[in-house]
Amino acid sequence: MNDLIRPAFVWCLDEYSASIPCYRTPEGKRAYDLVGPICETGDFLGKDRELDIQAGDLLAVRSAGAYGFTMSSNYNSRNRAAEVMVDGDKTYLIRARETIEHQLAGEQILPD
Repeated sequence: MNDLIRPAFVWCLDEYSASIPCYRTPEGKRAYDLVGPICETGDFLGKDRELDIQAGDLLAVRSAGAYGFTMSSNYNSRNRAAEVMVDGDKTYLIRARETIEHQLAGEQILPD
């Protein structure tokens, strides 16, 4: 919800098919709810998704769009995610993960 807000805005999550497994497992497909780390009812990447995954597998969020970082927030003091561009078999870090120091940089302590 704070890293990629678009899925929370999509009324029919069945039509939003951005999350895919990075590789296949031999377990077979099962239905999963894909949720984020924020304790909010809207923090879903997908509901009732048929996926061929198991615990510990990685998922790719494809076609995240140009607004991932610009629409992200520090809700619950969470750092914004890094951005990585994938071009064929090459990856490029185009924005480093935010740190708590970045979040607090503009804050000032009140004088005594």
